[in-house]
This record gives sequence, C-alpha cells and structure tokens, in this order.
Amino acid sequence: MAREFSRAQRIAEQLQRELAQLIQQDVKDPRLGLVTVNGAKISRDLSYADIYITVMGSYEEVQAQAEVSVKILNRASGFLRGRVAQLIKMRAVPQLRFHYDNSVVRGNYMASLIEQAVSEDHLRQDERGDLDADVETGVETDASGLADAADTTRDGEV
Repeated sequence: MAREFSRAQRIAEQLQRELAQLIQQDVKDPRLGLVTVNGAKISRDLSYADIYITVMGSYEEVQAQAEVSVKILNRASGFLRGRVAQLIKMRAVPQLRFHYDNSVVRGNYMASLIEQAVSEDHLRQDERGDLDADVETGVETDASGLADAADTTRDGEV
C-alpha cells in the first residue's frame, strides 16, 4: 500500500507548524511585522527547507515590511533551526531559507480587479436599463441620456 504523503511533505507540514509558533513566541525583534508562515518546501535530501511567509498590513506597508522581515528571519534561521531541533526528533534538521510569498497580495489585487469589472458591468447594465425604459415609453435619448427636444415638444410647438 503506497503512502499518501512523502516523508518530506510530512516534515514540511510539521516544520511549518513549529516555525509559526516559534516566530510568534521566540523571535523578539521589534522590527519583525505580523508574519504568517504560508508554506514550507523541503529538498529531497532534507538538507534545505524553503519557508514562505507573508506579512500583514496595507499594500504599501507590506512591500517595505516584507524585505525587512525576510532579512530578520534569515538572520535568525540558526536560532530557529536549533529550536526546531529541540522540538522535532530528527537526525538532521534542514537549513532554513525564508522567502516572501506574494500570493496573498496578488490575490487581493486580482479580487479588486474582479470587483471593479463587476461594478463597471453593473453600471453599464443600469445605463442600458435606462435606455430600454426610455424606448418603452417612446422617448428617444442621445448618447448623453438627454431626451431629444424635437420629440418631447407638445403640440408641435418649437
């Protein structure tokens, strides 16, 4: 019977959980922002672990804070590796390399584009709805939505 997950995947999941707690509790650098560990990938020989993080905040803050947070965590990788070795029973703990994961920021950007397109579509439908209503009442409108003066005069008066 084949295993559902490889050993590297199981270690990556455990490493992700442990690092998320360690970063919150043990890394005391005040420059470190609100960091979330999104994922971990471990090399086949278990010698390196790429840890992907995100930073919470507004778009402008995130860009600046992400670089600082990655540098801080890469400098603290030896300390974190030692703490992980105490928590996880392994012969050799992989070297930790931290990377910024911009998928959350890109996802928010894509969601805002979709929201913008939907709102523009609703505006166009509302404009078409107004035109359709005018056609039903017999009033013709020009491109700006104003009724033609010749069609709205009463009793042929100009």
